[in-house]
Amino acid sequence: MSVRPEPLTPELLLQAYARGYFPMADRADDPGYYWVYPHYRGILPLDGFHLPRRLARVVRSGRFRVVADHDFAAVIAACAEPTDHPLRQNTWINDTIRDAYIALHRLGFAHSVECYDQDGHLAGGLYGVRLGAAFFGESMFSRQAEASKVALVHLVARLRAGGFTLLDTQFVTAHLKQFGATEIPRAQYLELLHDALPRSADFYCFGAEVPPALALQSITQTS
Repeated sequence: MSVRPEPLTPELLLQAYARGYFPMADRADDPGYYWVYPHYRGILPLDGFHLPRRLARVVRSGRFRVVADHDFAAVIAACAEPTDHPLRQNTWINDTIRDAYIALHRLGFAHSVECYDQDGHLAGGLYGVRLGAAFFGESMFSRQAEASKVALVHLVARLRAGGFTLLDTQFVTAHLKQFGATEIPRAQYLELLHDALPRSADFYCFGAEVPPALALQSITQTS
């Protein structure tokens, strides 16, 4: 069972992220949480993001309407839903964590990128935390094929255009490797983190919604 060392407030979350920690819970029905401080950290280099051609065509097609921060609570709830995947049959997002991140979102430090289908249904998305020029990706989900990947493309486009220098993925999965995610030692990660924290970056450089062509331009242009 997870421990609950102290209330998980927005202030505590921001302090933890600034030091390289993030919280998780054992199960959805466990009210506690614990801090994770990996020896190796997953990052997705913003200047080395790999965009598969097939996915670029999906983004360009406009199959999904992609917006930021339209319904953060719905995104984190969807990320917490169990799936048939062996790694997602339970969730580390319990009520304590969900409520803390929703509070962080209300303060402007947590953001979601959401994909809606042609009928206006939430098809996929992701959420994470912004601090300085660092963005800490927390979780993503898909209810329709390619939706979470399209959300990731739009996230990277925002981060590149907005002057971010670090996209933290926490861990590296086979899903993220296809986009160029890599694993680095903790000491190297902390150097990148401490460089990013005092910098200014703009998550809303594109406003709430960016046209697909502009997102792709941001991804493919050289730094």
